[in-house]
Amino acid sequence: MMRVLALLTGFGFAVIGGITFIAYMNLFTVGFSLLKYLAFMVLRPESYLFLAGVALIWSALYYPEKSGDEENKNV
Repeated sequence: MMRVLALLTGFGFAVIGGITFIAYMNLFTVGFSLLKYLAFMVLRPESYLFLAGVALIWSALYYPEKSGDEENKNV
């Protein structure tokens, strides 16, 4: 159950961060270069939500969950 919660929370964070990356691409139309855009995005908290979301998704999918049920299967 915790893995599902982590997966859904991570997905939400990644969506928020990804939409922000796309929305701020409008800064290119006012003359931002790629380096200025990346420097600006590093300062935005939504960028860290994206990274946290990807980390939560990755951990929910690849980190094994230990439960007491696995120990009872051998009996």
